[in-house]
Amino acid sequence: MTTLPMYLQDAKHLLTEHGFTTSDVWYHGTTSALVPSIMQSGLKRSGDEALTDAAQKTMATIGNTFTPTQEPVFLTQSKELAYYWATQTVRDRSVRFEGSEEPIVLEVTLPAESLAKVKPDVGAMSLLMMDSGEHFMAHLAGIYQQCDFPTPDIDLRSADRMEYLNKLGMAYIDQDIDPQFVCQLRETVSEQA
Repeated sequence: MTTLPMYLQDAKHLLTEHGFTTSDVWYHGTTSALVPSIMQSGLKRSGDEALTDAAQKTMATIGNTFTPTQEPVFLTQSKELAYYWATQTVRDRSVRFEGSEEPIVLEVTLPAESLAKVKPDVGAMSLLMMDSGEHFMAHLAGIYQQCDFPTPDIDLRSADRMEYLNKLGMAYIDQDIDPQFVCQLRETVSEQA
């Protein structure tokens, strides 16, 4: 697993006894392979066309049909959590595509009319109940422990929807995001020193 760069370590500033604080800035984790397209066209719902096409071809090869679903743009209020999801995206793509991809965190600054459309990602419950969700919950527990907070104790089936946002850092917006509202986070010279 890739080590979290210092400039993305923000949990110590965001995490409280009630979970992660939010602001008008959100983050999205992705792979370096998708950044040129995102910077040109923005963040698109169900945006990784290459991965969708590969899944569709695989299903056709084995004689099954594949109907892609339109997923929203997934967001989080933490750079650290966005980086976690970026590493998962790189891992998922490495199974299908050759080449060297790097995890990338994008900063999303939405206009006021779009901010109200960011919702807690309660739909993540099904993901969190699988192996990949267990890995995320273990990673999240580590973040809480490093910040001297107890690991969140959440019953995923009965949790209040805001717990998905506040305690798990999972949110989404069900609209495309224009490129003018997206920028790639990079380490600055002063942060390298």
